[in-house]
Amino acid sequence: MAAFGWIDEQAELRRRAGLVRTLRPRPADSPLLDLAGNDYLGLAHHPEVVEGAARAARVWGAGSTGSRLVTGDTELHAELERELAAFCGFEAALVLSSGYTANLAAVTALAPHGSLLVSDAGNHASLIDGCRLARAERQIVAHRDPEAVRKALRGHRGPALVVSDTVFSVDGDAAPLARLAEVCRESGAGLLADDAHGLGVLGDGGRGAGWAAGLAGADDVVVTATLSKALGSQGGVVLGPARVIDHLVNAARTFIFDTGLAPAAVGGALAALRLLGREPGRAERARRVAAELYARLTAAGHEAVRPDAAVVSVRAPSPEAAVRWAAGCRGAGVAVGCFRPPSVPDGVSRLRLTARADLSGEQIERAVRVIGGTRP
Repeated sequence: MAAFGWIDEQAELRRRAGLVRTLRPRPADSPLLDLAGNDYLGLAHHPEVVEGAARAARVWGAGSTGSRLVTGDTELHAELERELAAFCGFEAALVLSSGYTANLAAVTALAPHGSLLVSDAGNHASLIDGCRLARAERQIVAHRDPEAVRKALRGHRGPALVVSDTVFSVDGDAAPLARLAEVCRESGAGLLADDAHGLGVLGDGGRGAGWAAGLAGADDVVVTATLSKALGSQGGVVLGPARVIDHLVNAARTFIFDTGLAPAAVGGALAALRLLGREPGRAERARRVAAELYARLTAAGHEAVRPDAAVVSVRAPSPEAAVRWAAGCRGAGVAVGCFRPPSVPDGVSRLRLTARADLSGEQIERAVRVIGGTRP
């Protein structure tokens, strides 16, 4: 067989299963109503956020020029870290190039050889990959099940880390963080929570799921998040005790060896964070929009999952039907997400809708009408 000949076989299997993925570059002035992206607070194009990014690029340049331990660390990075830590209620923060690298950094550096990793079955791919890369023993437990976590931890001697999304990206359901923390404390385990879909949406003024659960600032809790969703920019952050952050600076390979986050992304995220601090009602508005989308869709006969944050999931009968449904919505002027295996842990395909704080009542009504009118 020729080199890479196996790729053709894999491509044919994907085609038969209806699982082919394609890129669709969007124009700057797309006419589509966007319910597919993760711009929960509508800040990606906000003038203050855009100007914050542009100003940072003018001052610091287009790129960070190196890893943060060499030349890629700027005063702007430190400023963003201080303000993120203060806003979310943690002692310290560390900014990385993406939410994915933040999760890889935290999981691998906090689960050394001889430790135990306990991971929720519904976790995001970045947490799953972090668990695979770590040198720890791994146990996958049932979704949102603190008792399963307790059983996994029982009898283990040595360091242990429980890993969970705060809001799961497929269905938008929330983890029982407070109960997970109680279980962890029974056995001295740490808790690592990925708040990618909670920061900016949950908690007082969008301070995140850790704040909402009363865990912000706890010495046994570490929270990761992305700056690319509610804050409308790009990058990732790890929040936690200062000694944990210092450890990551010295031990996390995706921090040590990766180029630092570009100044424009840092400036944009900082501007968005400050704007959210002045306009905390954006977080509540995003949650209200999600609740309204759910109520209207279920009233129209669709099988949707009640949202705990700003993700609304609508079940589709098959991968092929999900693709046709999403394409029909796009043809009618509404962009929706399309989740199929292997992105969905239970094998059930879905449309995934983003509830944005800046959606009007008219836009919500239009989205529900289009989804109903294009259903396979």
